[in-house]
Amino acid sequence: MHFQPEFTITPGINKSLIEIERVRGFLDAIKIKEEWFSAIQKEALVLESHYSTHIEGTALSLEQARKILNGNKVEGVREDDKKELLNYRKAMDFVSKYLGKEDPMTEGLIREIHKILVKGVRGGRAEPGEYRAVQNYVINSRTKEIIYTPPPPLEVPHLVRGFVVWSNKDKDISDILAAGIAQFQFVHIHPFLDGNGRTARLLSTLILYKTGYDFKKLFTLSEYYDKDRPAYYEAIQSVRENNMDMTFWLEYFVEGLRSQMNSIKEKSQRIIKYDSVLQRASSTGLLERQIKALRFIIQNESISRSEYVEKFKVSLRTANYDLSLLETKGLIKRIGTGRTIRYVLN
Repeated sequence: MHFQPEFTITPGINKSLIEIERVRGFLDAIKIKEEWFSAIQKEALVLESHYSTHIEGTALSLEQARKILNGNKVEGVREDDKKELLNYRKAMDFVSKYLGKEDPMTEGLIREIHKILVKGVRGGRAEPGEYRAVQNYVINSRTKEIIYTPPPPLEVPHLVRGFVVWSNKDKDISDILAAGIAQFQFVHIHPFLDGNGRTARLLSTLILYKTGYDFKKLFTLSEYYDKDRPAYYEAIQSVRENNMDMTFWLEYFVEGLRSQMNSIKEKSQRIIKYDSVLQRASSTGLLERQIKALRFIIQNESISRSEYVEKFKVSLRTANYDLSLLETKGLIKRIGTGRTIRYVLN
């Protein structure tokens, strides 16, 4: 079936696109040590994996997700939640292989992403990589009301084919808008029994990666969506309520990416400043462990004594000594009192 999206490029969309391009230029120009980029990329992967699966109902906290993705054992979590999280990271790794490549979008590629996402989850009921043969529904998780009835199963193969054809066409629009359109259209078709939202977000990321808008793999749009889920669902639903006009959705999509870009820019600017702090620390006779601790505080904004013990495999006495030394040298300061004490960069 022929697919031709309807939308208007508003001043708001234009403004966001311009800001995104500015940050893109900033990221291309700055000089940051590879270890910093690697650390931020790793954290972005944790955040995207956690928030995208959290949108779909996993009950993991961010800290639990971080531990699981770091290979640590976490007690008291649902096996499906853990599996979905790990699957999402595998799917992100799979999508990353297409960074900068001009390979066309194919149904096989879409099916493979879905297969990775739902493999071994919920007893295999999601039929990995297979289009649905039955009618499905989008239900409000709170009220249990049906909020959207996707197209009949017989139409799915034709709709996906039309979507793929459109994805591979030369388009006279920003690749960022193409990524936003693809995300909505795939959710709208809802071709699989489960995992459609995750697949749609990954397809959007795939398009950004393929067209040079990877932003050094530092962004995590799902964090923006999950922090205000009603706004996310309202933006998607707005298309259906406005005769399939995608304008409001695209305004929301590019605003989310703009917000992420500004966050990345601020973090990068902080790292440039913090790098000078580390250089100063290296000349003050600190141990390698203490410098690593300072780097951890920079990357994670703070640390507690118990986290110090766990992270650096030292005794509480050693943790207290290291933190006290860094504090005495004026590199960090404590906030909070008693058991809530945390150490932040001074």
